[in-house]
Amino acid sequence: MSFNRFKGQNGHQAKGGISRRGFLTRVGIAAAGALLIPSADVFANALGRERRITLFNTHTKEEWGFVCSPQQDYDPALLDSLNHFLRDHYADVSHTMDPALLDLLYAVTVLTGGRGEYNILSGYRSPETNQWLRKIGHGVAEHSMHIQGKAIDLRTEDLTTRTIQQVALSLQLGGVGYYGSSDFVHLDTGEIRSW
Repeated sequence: MSFNRFKGQNGHQAKGGISRRGFLTRVGIAAAGALLIPSADVFANALGRERRITLFNTHTKEEWGFVCSPQQDYDPALLDSLNHFLRDHYADVSHTMDPALLDLLYAVTVLTGGRGEYNILSGYRSPETNQWLRKIGHGVAEHSMHIQGKAIDLRTEDLTTRTIQQVALSLQLGGVGYYGSSDFVHLDTGEIRSW
């Protein structure tokens, strides 16, 4: 597997007009508030390091990875490959995914000390796929953030889904859904809410 890299300039805008630097500041505040780190110095060192994030699509069996550095913007080619990786596998349709999802994964990895290896159960969903999943009874929201390319459903082998949920809730950067019986967490970059 090859890893994609960031390139270039500072100041990438995350969701809602928050700069990546602002996003990372909020991550630091959330970490301190949740007492997830022993000291500000330890957190600053952890946040400043590059991290490898690896995603495995449980449906297509594809693997995708990138090297994440908080000081650099996302390379457009990296985002294009993410869009393809997180495509609606039922309809084989891609959509522009919100890059702030990558920031969320980076933050969860930093705050948990996890390996950064995530199994992706769902990324983008076309409106038709979303409607079909609603009809067959999967508890899918009618106006799902998946349709907008702003949500992922995931789990990882080195952390409990409850841990991921608690860390994501502490970030206060979007929606967090906990599905304990199905063993996955929904993360999105929409309004702050939880279920």
